[in-house]
Formats: sequence, C-alpha cells, structure tokens
Amino acid sequence: MLHSTVVTGLHQAGHQKHSVLSLYSEVEREATLQRMEEDPRYQSLVGVGVRVASLGRSTAGNHDPRDFTEAEMAVATREARAAGVILSLKEQPLRLVNHPAFPDRPVVACLHRSDPEHSGHALDDLLDSAANGRLAAAVCCAESTRDAYLAAGVPAELLHVIPNGINLVRFRPVRGARRLALRGALGLGADDNAVVYAARYDAMKNPELFLRSAREFLAADPQGAVLMCGAGMSAHNPALAADIEQIFGDRPDLLGRVHLLGVRLDMERLYAAADVVALTSAFGEAAPLCLIEGAMCGAVPVTTPIGDAPSIVSRIGFVTSFDPAEIAATWIEAAARREELRRARDSVRPRFSHVRMLAGYTRVIERVHRDAGIRLLAA
Repeated sequence: MLHSTVVTGLHQAGHQKHSVLSLYSEVEREATLQRMEEDPRYQSLVGVGVRVASLGRSTAGNHDPRDFTEAEMAVATREARAAGVILSLKEQPLRLVNHPAFPDRPVVACLHRSDPEHSGHALDDLLDSAANGRLAAAVCCAESTRDAYLAAGVPAELLHVIPNGINLVRFRPVRGARRLALRGALGLGADDNAVVYAARYDAMKNPELFLRSAREFLAADPQGAVLMCGAGMSAHNPALAADIEQIFGDRPDLLGRVHLLGVRLDMERLYAAADVVALTSAFGEAAPLCLIEGAMCGAVPVTTPIGDAPSIVSRIGFVTSFDPAEIAATWIEAAARREELRRARDSVRPRFSHVRMLAGYTRVIERVHRDAGIRLLAA
C-alpha cells in the first residue's frame, strides 16, 4: 500500500512517468490467495494510468524463486530497457536486477525492515547490487532501518531516510453520529472499548502475544472488544484457530467479543471506529503504517518497542513491554485517555503527510537519474 501511494503520487505529479513490473501475478499469504488484478493496490495504480506488467508467477508453483526462465527474462529486459531508473519495492527483487541479462540501469532499493539478517538471501542480493555498482541509492523508511543496514554493510552514502507517510484525506477522525454508525456496523456499542489489530498472520507480528493480551484485556474490561484484520486473520486460517483454542479454550465466554475480520479494504473506517490501535510485533518492524494510520483516524497507538515505533507514538500513544498483562492494562488506559490525547494527535498530523514522503522520493529518484546521465555523457 505504501508503494502504491508513492508510485501513484509520483506518476500523477507529472514530472515522472512510472510503470510497474510484478514478479508474481498471484500470491498465497496466510491461507489467503491474493490475485494481482483483484488487489486494490493494482486497481489504484491502473486507475491513474500506471501500466502494470507481470512475470506471471504464482507462489503456488514449485519453481525456485531465485531462478528465472528465458521467457521471464525477456519480459523483465523489455520493461527495464524502457526505464531510466529502477525502483525496487524492497531488496528481494534485486535477485532479478542482479541477473547478468538484466539491462544496466541505476537502481533505487526501498528498505522497510530493522532486521536485515532475517531477510534470507535478500541482504546478500542487496550487498551484491551495491558492490557491482547497480545500487545507486537505498531509501530507508526509518532511522532504525538505516542504522541496521549500515551495520550490515551497505555504504552510508547510499542510505537515505524518508519516513513513511499516509494520505491524510483518507485517514482522518470521524466523530459524532457517523462514528456511532461505524461502530454499530461492526457490532460495537457506544461505550465499548475497541482495540483494532491490523496485521498479517506472521511470526514477526506476534499474533500469539496479541491474543494473550486480548484475553487479559477482555477479562479485565467487560466493555472491551477486539477487532483482528489482515491476511490470515479469519476463521479460515487453521493456525489462528489453533491459537485461539489454546489461549481462550477455558474462557469461551470471551470469544463473543473477538471479531475476526480478515482482509479489509476499508481500514480507515475500522481505525475511526476503534479506540486503540495495537501492535505486538516481536522483530523486524521499522515504521509500521498501522500505528500511523490508526492514530491519524483517532485511535490511540499502543506498541511494543520495535524499530521506530516508539518515536512514532511519542506524545500520542504508549510503548509497552512484551508482557500480556501490561499490554492489556495499557489498552484500557489508552482507551480511557483517547479524547484527552486528541489535541496531541491533531498537532502531529503534518508530520505524517504523504506529501512530504513523495517530495523525498522525488529528490532521490531525480538525483539518481541526473547522475546516471552525467556518467553516460562522461563515458
């Protein structure tokens, strides 16, 4: 979603012309099959005139993800030759960029983690791209990202911090009767204390800790309610069902206040209806969008101390340890103080504007394009 915002924004501004090459046409994630053409991000891209092509891969196949067929390289080569700069969504696609048959184009890689050592071969691909001269810049979404990749061996002069931003027109608070209507549509009462958890079902997001915290929260607050959304956050995910059985098995009375909503296309409504937006991640986070989006919709952000999350919620939310009881108690406090923190949330809105983010990406891409032209003339 972040890169859809970046690409559509840069393309619509008119100074740059963007197209997209996706390695996959469908991806199975956390028991959910996501097809490219059905994805709202794809639809937002083509809706503003961005051309989207694909290598046609599916994660359901048995191919080696690090090898590319002649037909795939033909598609990639055609697309790359039409570009002046390659913007890589993250470091994983660099295995394609580093292929000997890939055209020589300057690359800007986008980095979103605070633990590059957990990204498999991707860190090696990034370092290889830097060593062979293809990597012209790396955009880091957070200070913790820059520090981590610098320590991992990426040259400091290639690293540029551009904090994540969001569309503040879409993500904004809703008050009064409209908020009550949103809550009613989700099965929430006017006095319920609703905690929203927006994450895919993944060890990095630590859903088990969230569920253990939710049990403590629901047991302590009879007005408490929990909304879980994202890929794999539904009853169709057997792993999540097993977690719920293990954690709530002796308290089935609490489960009526746990709402499994799966993938949602209206996150701004969920955030606006909630009182708290929670993150319980164990590792890897850099600048989590859920905290920013939720806070800008009026929910109080509560997070574990991962990446730049503590600085994101500074003055507008809370940082906890990894103790479920502490997390639950903090959710209760955060919900009680939501109105009290409204002015602080309103005051920091400009800091999270996607307009600032787009300006940062514009500067990096245009500098890389200019430098590539200078080198070409010198050669």
